[in-house]
Amino acid sequence: MRASVAATDGWVDPDGFRAPAGEVHAWVRGTNQTVCGVPLHRAGLRRFSHVDWSDAQPATGRDADRVTSVCRRCAAGMGQRRDERPWRRTNPRP
Repeated sequence: MRASVAATDGWVDPDGFRAPAGEVHAWVRGTNQTVCGVPLHRAGLRRFSHVDWSDAQPATGRDADRVTSVCRRCAAGMGQRRDERPWRRTNPRP
């Protein structure tokens, strides 16, 4: 699934590019809510349809200069794991 970003705030860099700031959520275009179920209008979230979800991650994203936090429920809905390692059973039951 490909998602864009909805954020609590935004800023404009010197080149005129709008970027997300504050807390970011994953948002699928064409819907009125985030992946975790937060309604965009009621929560006061701004849409950034030109910014992909992967670009808003503070660890690796290019548009995450002023992102303070990432919604954990949205991250889980987009497939991010807590420890970033695939789960594997080490001692299966008979």
